[in-house]
Amino acid sequence: MLARYEDLKNSSVLITGGASGIGADFVRAFVKQGAKVAFVDVDSQAAERLVAEISEQGMTPPVFSYCDLADLEKIEKVIDGLNARCGPFTVLINNAASDNRHTPQEVTPQYWRNRLDVNLGQQFFCAQAVYKFMKQQGGGSIINLGSVSYKMALPNLTAYATSKAAIVGLTRSLARDWGEDNIRVNTLVPGCVMTKKQLEMWISPEDEVLIQQQQCLKRRVVGDDIANMALFLASQTSAACTAQEFVVDAGIN
Repeated sequence: MLARYEDLKNSSVLITGGASGIGADFVRAFVKQGAKVAFVDVDSQAAERLVAEISEQGMTPPVFSYCDLADLEKIEKVIDGLNARCGPFTVLINNAASDNRHTPQEVTPQYWRNRLDVNLGQQFFCAQAVYKFMKQQGGGSIINLGSVSYKMALPNLTAYATSKAAIVGLTRSLARDWGEDNIRVNTLVPGCVMTKKQLEMWISPEDEVLIQQQQCLKRRVVGDDIANMALFLASQTSAACTAQEFVVDAGIN
């Protein structure tokens, strides 16, 4: 961690999909800043391991709650419960997503609706659920996770890429609607992040060589790189930044 944001100390932060990957790096980064962190995920075992890891390091452990974000109707209740324990939330990081591969031909109407709920709809309803808390506190920062995938026209990601492209419109719309409440909304766009899942499932050593050939910077993009940008966008250091895309991709796009 290279920067310290004093205004994040004791702030209440909600992170979706925080049990593993980039989400877990977000959780660790905000805990290190002294924030009160809550996160949701469907992987309870990974979540419990993360909470234990942070506790063993002598830091205040985050609060975890199970939530299947594809069930849009349950989101508000879960977030209200977490807010009662950790809130009032002034930072939301809409990180949860699923980038399962699929060809266009095999997508069914049911699968299409599910993918849009998982990757797009839940971001809106999580933002809607925290809005009242942020308004009561006089402002807040919502950080929606996008992706370079749709800009790169990657194959076999039609539903995911469509959702991620739509997040840009979601961000700009909410930034306009809630700007008078001093709520900032931005899109954080990761590049090809070398998480454990990506390396195990999608990115071979040969793929990583090709990725770095495409990047301006010849290095791995890792979760901490994305988390550092999230800290900046969450803090008052970025108080005049809203409705924008912030790309962290080592120059691949």
